[in-house]
Amino acid sequence: MTRTPKRALLLFACAISMGTFASAQEKKEKKDSSKPAAVPVQLIYTTAPKHLTATSTESLYSKDILKSPVTSVKSTLTGRMAGLYSYQASGQPGADGASVSLRGQDPLVIIDGVVANLSIFNLEDVESVTLQKDALSTAMLGMRGSNGALLITTRKGKPQTQSISFTAQTSFQSSLGFPKTLSAYDYATLHNEASLNDGVPVRYTQADLDAYKNGTDPLGHPNVNWRDQVLTNSSRFDRYSLNASGGNGFARYYVSLEHVNQTGFFVTSDKNNYNTNNNFKSYVIRSNVDINVTKALSGGIYLLGRILSGAEPGSGTVSILGSLINTPNNSYPVYNPTGTFGGTNLFQNNILAQTIASGYRLNYKRDMLANFYLQQKLDGITPGLYAQIKTSFNATLSEDINRSKSFAVFQAITTTNPVTYNQYGVNGTQANGNGIGYQGRNNYTEFSVGYDRVFGKHGVNAIVLANSENSVSGGDLPYTISGISGRASYNFNEKYVAEAAFGYNGSNRYPPSGDFKRAFFPAAGLAWNVDKEEFLAQQKFISRLKLYGSFGKTGWDDPGYFSYYQRFFDAGSPYFGTSAGTQTAITEQPLANPNIDFEKANKFNAGVDAAFLNDRLTFSVEYFNNKYFDLLQIRGRSSSIIGNTYPRENIGINRYTGSEFKLGWQEKTAKGFQYFALLNASVLRTKVIYMDEVFRPYYWMQRTGWAVGQTFGYVADGLFQTQDEINRSATTVGYTPQPGDIKYKDLNKDGVIDQLDEKAIGRKYQPLIFFGLSLGAEFKGFDFSALIQGVTNRDVYVGGSSIWAFQNNGFGQAYENNLNRWTPATAATATYPRLNLGSNGNNHAQSSFWLRNGDYVRLKQIELGYSVPQKWITRIKLDNIRLFARGYNLFTLASKELDDRDPEVISAFSYPMQRLVNFGLNIKL
Repeated sequence: MTRTPKRALLLFACAISMGTFASAQEKKEKKDSSKPAAVPVQLIYTTAPKHLTATSTESLYSKDILKSPVTSVKSTLTGRMAGLYSYQASGQPGADGASVSLRGQDPLVIIDGVVANLSIFNLEDVESVTLQKDALSTAMLGMRGSNGALLITTRKGKPQTQSISFTAQTSFQSSLGFPKTLSAYDYATLHNEASLNDGVPVRYTQADLDAYKNGTDPLGHPNVNWRDQVLTNSSRFDRYSLNASGGNGFARYYVSLEHVNQTGFFVTSDKNNYNTNNNFKSYVIRSNVDINVTKALSGGIYLLGRILSGAEPGSGTVSILGSLINTPNNSYPVYNPTGTFGGTNLFQNNILAQTIASGYRLNYKRDMLANFYLQQKLDGITPGLYAQIKTSFNATLSEDINRSKSFAVFQAITTTNPVTYNQYGVNGTQANGNGIGYQGRNNYTEFSVGYDRVFGKHGVNAIVLANSENSVSGGDLPYTISGISGRASYNFNEKYVAEAAFGYNGSNRYPPSGDFKRAFFPAAGLAWNVDKEEFLAQQKFISRLKLYGSFGKTGWDDPGYFSYYQRFFDAGSPYFGTSAGTQTAITEQPLANPNIDFEKANKFNAGVDAAFLNDRLTFSVEYFNNKYFDLLQIRGRSSSIIGNTYPRENIGINRYTGSEFKLGWQEKTAKGFQYFALLNASVLRTKVIYMDEVFRPYYWMQRTGWAVGQTFGYVADGLFQTQDEINRSATTVGYTPQPGDIKYKDLNKDGVIDQLDEKAIGRKYQPLIFFGLSLGAEFKGFDFSALIQGVTNRDVYVGGSSIWAFQNNGFGQAYENNLNRWTPATAATATYPRLNLGSNGNNHAQSSFWLRNGDYVRLKQIELGYSVPQKWITRIKLDNIRLFARGYNLFTLASKELDDRDPEVISAFSYPMQRLVNFGLNIKL
């Protein structure tokens, strides 16, 4: 593994040398200073001028992508693209990529025309990211088009003199949204109160409370803030990127090399000769080469190599975060006077020992992606005709290395003289194991014929394509997708556009014997460039105005692993027979479904795209209505009498509707001051049209008709204040309420609180709204940009051990929000139920009491840059020097109901969101 970065550097140096030779053939070529042509829209397998397509697409380009100091391409999209909702559930190095949802679905990731599940690589390699939102734009994907697509187009070389760019940047990270735990004194005080509420003896005497409060006995009555002991206040994120591009009429190239080093927030020990922090490193190399073999024949080779290296303590990051939740501050001292780790028979995992004395674990991920293509122009047959063949190979491997070890903790027995210690656990030797986490490979082949020509006022663009993709994951049998697809577009005088596309494909996961099942998925659209009409020819107010719409049928393949076969696996060994010995047995797996089919969707999209005042003012709005049907679900009205699990069947129907808006303004003054503002907002509404529900006797219990993923639970009606109120209220099955418990509404008026009183809770009828506002300005070498993003009509559920006090059978942690608990003295202001030990069947039931307002507005990114004047750097043969400073996740405005937790990373079991302050330098020559 240690040789790989050296090999990458060697390959990069060779590529630079080849590029220098190529550019030397064109020393007389100068960079094109003319006004660039409009950037075409990137579609799945082709491109088209924006005004000559009826598809719904949106693109984000390199300049904005590079403003975010992150490792994942998906994270750079947050708040910048209409229709794309992002959610970051963790800030852990190497696993902090945002999850994205396009119009409510998880989009397919496509890199340079090939499906590839990669999002962590050199951001400087990305030329653009384009969303494919409607049925027309994804029709050629066939049975992989329902979820939309996220197209990543990488940078290519251009016929110009060689350009070399080097960027170095470093970031300082700090964590957001930690829950605040109670001190030992407050914890013990509240624990006694919970014990009295439960009618059990208190654990702590007055002498114990005094010792905790005064800190007079740190060994027997410790008060340890474990987060301060095992977590640092800040960590580093360093990135170095080098790339070169150029070429001539024969060959063009883009090559790059990047190294990322992101450290975690765990403390380390100088006693170890190895790293125990949760670090992440990556090495990425790319080479994109395009060659004109002849005037009619061209080709290209695009290569990507990636190594990701992760490290963490031997106990594991997740385990340590869990211990922080489950370990009160008074559990045990960090160290005993003897220098040994503190602990007890109940808490044998000293958190600091887990962090620095449990060894370490490593993970290596290796990926290789290679794309090759040849394109032959067939102008000899007819102008504009071409044929292309493309092939791709992708291999991935994840290897885990285990160097963990056990450790001993010691509990001081202070009642003896001298003090003695009980040992729990052993100081074990370091493990030496490794294994393959996963491995897979993918090969793709494509042949296409295209035609692009203008006949006077008539323009025609078409492509027909056949492709096959074969994927192997671990020891599974290959998953193969194959079929044909096509697209045709006609325009009259660039004014009226008619467009159609289709996909006819399928996979080999269907009966009777791993056969192919294929289906036809068509789409069509129309567009009208109103600004091209003669009646608008003389006006100067409207720069462009396009009306467009599309409708189509898309599919999604989710067949499982040959789920039409009935399987029987080994079962537990039962005792039967004359000797009463164990016997071999088998058990039937979930029932097979020989009729399994593709999931499908009918999608409608309509929009207006406009610009005014010489493109200074831009505006667009889109409406979509997508009906997803034949969704794979398990029937709710299944009978358990057969003693088996029912299969997934194509029965579900959901609807997703919404609107997307964009409004922008940009201007450059006569004195050279440039500024812009761009607002995007999206409204998403979902609805379950049909699901095979279990029988529910009341309409409010039914899931059909509500939003997809709607939360159901009891409706909280405050807290019980008196025993008389309890006596006059509905009873709770299996529970005797006390004053301070949560009171629930008896919806069916039967005098009993049970599952018949559960209904949809939260903001039930309001659509999810998310938005982003991008701002920027440039003047005399200085540049500024900012991104504000947010979401509204969002509810979050906050239950669990990181909210509730004294979980883990009464030995768990407690938090500052628990101080607001109900007592007779605080009855009028309490926001938390009465305290109790362990789980509470009434108060911890899923209910509206634990739903919180998840709306937030976040200053996601801010950047200030300065480009050194050209006259100062020409003497040292440089093209540009730019200094920049960035902030990421700097400020968040969220509801106080979240108790200082981050609105995205609610659970304290998750690695917290990170705030970054970033400084960097870019040099171009």
